[in-house]
Amino acid sequence: MLFRSAIAAVCLASTSVATAAPAQHAPGFADAVLGRWNLTVTGKDGVQYPSWFDIRLRKETELMATMVGRFGSARHATEVDYSGGKLVLRVPRQYEKDTADLIFDAMPAGDRMSGTTIDEDGIALSWVAQRAPVLPRKANQRWTRPVELFNGRNLEGWRAQQPAAQPCWKVEKGILTNSAACTNLISDVLLGDFKLRMEFMTVAGGNSGVYLRGRYEVQLGDAYGAPPDPLRMGAIYGHLRPQTNASRKPGEWQVLEVALSGRFVTVTLNGVTVIDNQEIPGITGGALDSREGDKGPVMLQGDHTPIMIRKVSVARAAD
Repeated sequence: MLFRSAIAAVCLASTSVATAAPAQHAPGFADAVLGRWNLTVTGKDGVQYPSWFDIRLRKETELMATMVGRFGSARHATEVDYSGGKLVLRVPRQYEKDTADLIFDAMPAGDRMSGTTIDEDGIALSWVAQRAPVLPRKANQRWTRPVELFNGRNLEGWRAQQPAAQPCWKVEKGILTNSAACTNLISDVLLGDFKLRMEFMTVAGGNSGVYLRGRYEVQLGDAYGAPPDPLRMGAIYGHLRPQTNASRKPGEWQVLEVALSGRFVTVTLNGVTVIDNQEIPGITGGALDSREGDKGPVMLQGDHTPIMIRKVSVARAAD
């Protein structure tokens, strides 16, 4: 998200609230805003993109929050205040072009809230949010027979996220690859609960990923021999850290297996379970949308470095 601090008159009030000394609150003061929120921001020319908040108690009289923007990873708010029915969050810049903090104003109303923020050109943008659904895991989940999403011959069953972008995905000798950084590739198939199996190869210094339901990125990249981290291979990007690093060297074929039930995920890399039935807090940067209760596609990240893929199959949850 390309926002800057509210230096314009439209949000001088927000700035004064966010930078003032912490208000004195009583326990229970912020019950109306606690929890996870899925945002839809309306940008320039009406283009919409998702964001996400998780608002929690720092102590019974103070708040803290985590935010995911249009891209990048989860980041912590530096200031959070809820007073007089108005919520204000100040969030540090990550990959945004501007140098100032992001400021979000909100007016909660039940399970919804609406607000504004300022983009890098000083234009006020509106956004709306809903409480994120619970999405519990299903007990004794059964799966259908796997089907191939990649036929090994062409891009049938897939579409570019940005059709107007210069195409870079191609199939050569049974391998799907992006020759250069360009658009992401989205499956025509929409999925609820499912199991994914993918055979892939990274390049040296590689940075790629696969998005579950188009919302939760499993990070794929060059992490051989490195300590595990929420931004590295096998992680749910920015949210869940792998228990161990099971990466092979760049240039070697690797196998990713993921089971997603509700918002609970198990990730197995090269036969090693690196995330075991953990809850995904919310969307990751680069998500297609924030409608977590809906089915969604498999999305292959193509906007960083090349990745080579020779198998992509999914098994759906059995009724």
